[in-house]
Amino acid sequence: MTSLPAQPAAKRLGLVIDLDICVGCHACAVNCKEWNSGGPAAPLTDLAPYGANPDGVWFNRVHTYEVGEGPTGRTVHFPRSCLHCAEPACVTVCPTGASFKRAEDGIVLVNEDLCIGCKLCSWACPYGAREFDEDAGVMKKCTLCVDRIYNETFDPADRVPACVATCPASARHFGDLGDPNSAVSKLVAEREGFDLMAELGYAPTNKYLPPRPHKHGAGCTGAPAQLAPAVAAKADGLLGWLDRLLSQ
Repeated sequence: MTSLPAQPAAKRLGLVIDLDICVGCHACAVNCKEWNSGGPAAPLTDLAPYGANPDGVWFNRVHTYEVGEGPTGRTVHFPRSCLHCAEPACVTVCPTGASFKRAEDGIVLVNEDLCIGCKLCSWACPYGAREFDEDAGVMKKCTLCVDRIYNETFDPADRVPACVATCPASARHFGDLGDPNSAVSKLVAEREGFDLMAELGYAPTNKYLPPRPHKHGAGCTGAPAQLAPAVAAKADGLLGWLDRLLSQ
């Protein structure tokens, strides 16, 4: 079985996803698919994409749930991809070393030349983040776009995963979650970000920010409790006559 790095670096690159902002538009999933169709994990198989039951390899998927009932109910859009765990079971069960965790930044990757398609990693992953490519006969997964984030020909602002670059609502953030002073770490601390299924002990690097409580009162939104009375139109003059005519 595959061992984890003996002395992993303090750097832990990952995503922070704001469930309060995500609108479920799937732009992250689509841009992820487009970018990685030409990257190191390419090609990404599509099966009957225009048929009744399309299927294929997607590194990023968005699920939508209805939470609560009545006035307290809400729709929550939940993006899901590899969480690049600190203790990834997908790595430790791999019999060939194909699944591995990088010591320098904590990213979990798959060496397709070593993968035998046994699917042990997909069975071990509690998050369902592994994708089996039936055409290639190997496992594939989110790479955090390593070919983007370290590409020095890109402007610094563009050295982020494709899903982060394309999110129209800015619900996705990228950075070093091993650095408590990074922007993403501060965001997690401020919004009480959480690990997905933390009780399992895999210590995922990616964090989720919870939806904010509903605001029912006018004062909660900064709006006045009631609107100011409208200014009555003058009864004389042409405008007054026109107002009375149109009000009939």
